[in-house]
Amino acid sequence: MKKNEHADHISTLLGVGTTIEGNLAFKDTIRLDGVVRGKILSDKGTLIIGERAVVEAQICVGAAIVKGTVNGHIQALERIDVYPPARITGDIQAPVISIETGVFFNGNCRMAEVEPRPVEKKTIETTRDEKKSE
Repeated sequence: MKKNEHADHISTLLGVGTTIEGNLAFKDTIRLDGVVRGKILSDKGTLIIGERAVVEAQICVGAAIVKGTVNGHIQALERIDVYPPARITGDIQAPVISIETGVFFNGNCRMAEVEPRPVEKKTIETTRDEKKSE
């Protein structure tokens, strides 16, 4: 993926000065330029972490483009592209991984398919309990 291909359509932008704590779920493409702490989840969406972004999160997305700072694990179903001046401290996993010269990366890299996230056990138990009470 070329650098210019990722900016075709950004559906959500969290700009510089924005801070979010908790779970962030999205569809389509999101660009982060602020601070995010928690979990970032998307089944098929693309996450763009801008140069000024600081992300302290567990990330599981369709594709990830990283140019900022990430402290946490990144899993992508399709690919992870990392460009300078990115700084990643944590493990990364995707079937396709591209890390350019000039990136700081401290963690383990696994080029393998990511299994889709399992349905939360609590949700399954709630559904079963609801059926029993009917």
